[in-house]
Amino acid sequence: MKMKAAVLYEPNKPMVVETIELEEPKEGEVLVRIVAAGVCYSDYHIMLGEWTHLLPVVLGHEGAGVVEQVGPGVSRLTPGQSVILNFRANCGTCHYCIIGRPVLCNGVDAPRNTMFDGSSRLSKDGKTIHHFARTSCFAEYAVVPESGAVAIRADMPLDKACLVGCSVMTGVGAVINTAKIEA
Repeated sequence: MKMKAAVLYEPNKPMVVETIELEEPKEGEVLVRIVAAGVCYSDYHIMLGEWTHLLPVVLGHEGAGVVEQVGPGVSRLTPGQSVILNFRANCGTCHYCIIGRPVLCNGVDAPRNTMFDGSSRLSKDGKTIHHFARTSCFAEYAVVPESGAVAIRADMPLDKACLVGCSVMTGVGAVINTAKIEA
């Protein structure tokens, strides 16, 4: 399908909002219509060239939207559900995922410029555009792993829900793990 996305071609240059191609979801993936996306400093690090990433890339990893389509094998999500995107999607097949410890997933820190199968769902004129954190939500739509989309209540405002995907998760993690604040 064709969609608009903000594509970064070079560090320290503006992203280009243009029409690109998005493939349908494959096994274990979902298509999400992006309703809201936050801008995190992690995105900005890449825009400035402070962190290396394969280019061109569609950034954005704090997103929320509505499931439009599910790929084969998807069991937790259905079209019409509101979701928050999770930039720490787990692979579901490594040792840690199988024993119920997905937080330790070997696939989480594998190159996240592609989907778990090693390919991209994004392209323009037949040339690959890379994913960022398997979310790439600076776009009208995103194809993400099923574990990269968390269902939420339908009445949760998506412009607020998108912040849970990174900034809230990071803040809560800092409070619990670093500051060790007790209740």
